[in-house]
Amino acid sequence: MTVETSGTLATILADLQKMALGDGSNRPLPPVEKWHPAFCGDANIRIKADGSWWHEGTRMTRESLVRLFSTILRKDDDGNTYLVTPGEKVLVTVEDAPFLGTRVDRFVEGGKAHIAVTTNLGDVVTLGSSHALRVETARTTQEPRPYALVRGRLEARILRAPFYELVEWAEERAGPNGIELVVMSGGEAFSLGMLDAVMAA
Repeated sequence: MTVETSGTLATILADLQKMALGDGSNRPLPPVEKWHPAFCGDANIRIKADGSWWHEGTRMTRESLVRLFSTILRKDDDGNTYLVTPGEKVLVTVEDAPFLGTRVDRFVEGGKAHIAVTTNLGDVVTLGSSHALRVETARTTQEPRPYALVRGRLEARILRAPFYELVEWAEERAGPNGIELVVMSGGEAFSLGMLDAVMAA
C-alpha cells in the first residue's frame, strides 16, 4: 500500500474527546467496526514486538494515551492495522501483535474451566469460541509463539512466563504424530503444540 504521511493525530484526539472516552479505561469500547471513514494516510505510529508504541521515532510514554489509542485499533481484511474514528482512518505499523498477553488466570464457572488472558493494555478476555488461542513456531528459534484473539482480528502475543503456566494446566493427548499438549477453556480445546517441541523450547 502506498501512503502519505498524515498529521492527523490531533484530529483523532479531538474526535476521541468529543466521544468523551477519557483515557479509554472503564468505558465500553468504541464501535470501530461500524465506522468507515476515508483512508487518511500513515500515522507514523509503530507498535514494536515488545509492545511499546512509537510515534515518528519517539517512544510514547503516556500509558493513558496509548490505552486510549488502543481502543480504536482495527485490523482490516487487507491485513493492515489502523486507528479509526468516525472521521479518520490512519495506518499503524505493527511488528508482531498489537497487544501482549502478560498474565493468565484459571477459574471454574458453570462446571467448566476457563482461562482469562490479561494484556499489557488492560484488556481481559476469556479463551473460548469468541477468543481463540493459536500457537505458531518461530522460524529462527523454533520456540512456540502463542497468540490469543482479543477483538476483531487483533491478537495478543502471550509472553513466555504465562505461556508456561498454560503448559502446566495442559492435558497430554496421544495422536498419530506423538503427544500433544491441549488446554481447555469454556469447553473449547486449544493445542499448545507437540509435547517434545514445547518442552524443548
